[in-house]
Amino acid sequence: MTRILHLTDLHFGFHRQALVQPLLDRIAELCPDLIVVTGDLTHRALEVQMAEARDFLDRIEVPLMLMPGNHDVPLWNPLARMFWPFAGFRRYFGPSLTPIGRSGDVRVLSINSADPYVWQRGKIRKGEIGRIIGGVDPLGTNIVALHHPLQQLPRVDKALARRATEALHRLEAAGVHVVLSGHLHRWAMDDLLKTGRHPRVLQIQTGTALCARISDRWNEFVLLEIDGADVEVQRHRAPMDAECFQAPEIAAFSRASGIWARV
Repeated sequence: MTRILHLTDLHFGFHRQALVQPLLDRIAELCPDLIVVTGDLTHRALEVQMAEARDFLDRIEVPLMLMPGNHDVPLWNPLARMFWPFAGFRRYFGPSLTPIGRSGDVRVLSINSADPYVWQRGKIRKGEIGRIIGGVDPLGTNIVALHHPLQQLPRVDKALARRATEALHRLEAAGVHVVLSGHLHRWAMDDLLKTGRHPRVLQIQTGTALCARISDRWNEFVLLEIDGADVEVQRHRAPMDAECFQAPEIAAFSRASGIWARV
């Protein structure tokens, strides 16, 4: 069994400081094999915010995969956004914007979907879909992680990332089983599966782990327990008026039939 923990939208600089230690404590308690952080580590890509996020990550004794979100690109420095948009991210979080992780028979491939020239909307760059397809393990469980979702529900009022629909169709055909994303600060999983559009991909859109925006209602993260064709999804939530995480909400899924279904 492999345990993958998904964090996203930490937003250091506009985060719930009181929840930082409870989050670290819960992560240590869960003992994941790998932690995937899908962007927006900072709120405004300021150096002090990156340093604070780096300090948080350094307190986690688990292998990490980090990729940028739109908030990790300088907003108030147009010159930096144009010529070296990811310089700060690379300096604090590592040289690769598209790391690859592996634990047991689970392979995690990442996409940098942040577009420095469009503040909110993401994009899938030319060649990225083919790169991911080339890294798919035909004998294992394949996860793709990125900041921007590849499918959105009708209630979402943000523009879908460019080439997201093409990417999802091609990745599903190539044998990608799970997609992890953030960006929306809204949880979505069952409703995406119920659309019936991509039954072979379990899309998990996780809400913000630490952002202090009251309208988000709660902070959360997800732990996946993967055992062959079966996945248990543990959703850990902390309401905005609480300073600790509740007992997880647990759902089990299987793709033994060739498509994902709740068990």
